[in-house]
Amino acid sequence: MADYYLLGLSVFAGAYMAWNIGANDVANSMASSVGARAVTLRQALILATILTFLGSSLVGSHVAQTIRKGIVDSQAIGDPKVIMMGLLSALLSASLWVCLATYQNLPVSTTHSIVGAMIGFGIVAGGLAAVNWKQVIYIVLSWILSPLLTACGAFLMFRFLDKSVLAKLDTSGGIIKTTPMLISATLCIMTLSLLLDTPLGNKLHLTVFGSFATSLGVAIGSYAIGKVGVTRFLRKNSITSAGQGDLIFRYLQVMTACYVAFGNGANDVANAMGPLAGVYFIYSTGTTAESSPIPVAMLAFGGSMICLGIFTWGYRVIETVGSKITELNNLRGFTVEFSAATFILIASMMGLPVSTTHAAVGAYIGVGLARGLAALDLNVLWKIMLYWIITVPVAAATCAVIYCLLSAIFLGR
Repeated sequence: MADYYLLGLSVFAGAYMAWNIGANDVANSMASSVGARAVTLRQALILATILTFLGSSLVGSHVAQTIRKGIVDSQAIGDPKVIMMGLLSALLSASLWVCLATYQNLPVSTTHSIVGAMIGFGIVAGGLAAVNWKQVIYIVLSWILSPLLTACGAFLMFRFLDKSVLAKLDTSGGIIKTTPMLISATLCIMTLSLLLDTPLGNKLHLTVFGSFATSLGVAIGSYAIGKVGVTRFLRKNSITSAGQGDLIFRYLQVMTACYVAFGNGANDVANAMGPLAGVYFIYSTGTTAESSPIPVAMLAFGGSMICLGIFTWGYRVIETVGSKITELNNLRGFTVEFSAATFILIASMMGLPVSTTHAAVGAYIGVGLARGLAALDLNVLWKIMLYWIITVPVAAATCAVIYCLLSAIFLGR
């Protein structure tokens, strides 16, 4: 009977975590588009809802680590019921932290929240030896690398676009030379990220070579089509100034924003449904496993709750990230989306545990720095980074407290 109650609480906690993911992480994909006025807030929420649900349901990971990110050694814990309570505690503590951050209008990493929670559970249930500290250090390094590398990439890309397009006397000529390459690179990255070592790529039986070949074909085709389309667009709209030239990046920005929203749904649904799948696996079999299958219905359930979070509270973090870090126009917004998406793809291919939130904020910083330090709101950045720093210890401490309460209730300890 106790297992039944734990499963019921875990379903609630998984739904709550998914709701929080939608409320906080929607800013990763749509904040720059709203900040640059490429789309309205309402349009952004609708687009994010549709694409996130599709990403969660169709391309979401069907296998998730029960012990999230290899942080806790299940053999050191032993008792399946203890692990069951640990996963439930992690979901509740991570959800509470992300909810608090969202209430404060600040972006935090949902992945790192879960990781921090698992650390707290591991220490309380199995001692320091139960935690894989090498993996923890690896993740901590990603906090530094993610924003730094995306900031550098966004800085360099913005300077390149500024010189090759906006600063040109022949604005139309600069656009014709540059934007087809950007369209080609954007679609190539999007295709590669959807096919390379993903559930979709596996369904299509694509090898690594096949994924790269398909992406290259998309790049070549989109370059040719893009050049024709851009030329016609310029003739139709009579682009003669830098300000008008910025408008063409609106379409590119919305395209990359939709891609990031799709990717968020595919990647982040496991942060909520992975632990829930682990609890369900223990409930069904009475045993633990390092990985457990996530049913399609569970992915759809998680995607639905993420969408609910987007529509109810998604605007809060969008307002901070999209307008308070630095001022955006369409070209700057596109630079943010493209730089973050590119870095996340490369990092994923290298196996680096990066945070989409950290990468996106780093790109905003890079674009702001390209216009001078005064273009950044340092007070907002300090608040964001403070929440990043305390995410793991706060989630760990909260999880430890919740686990002790559950142990007292269900195990009498």
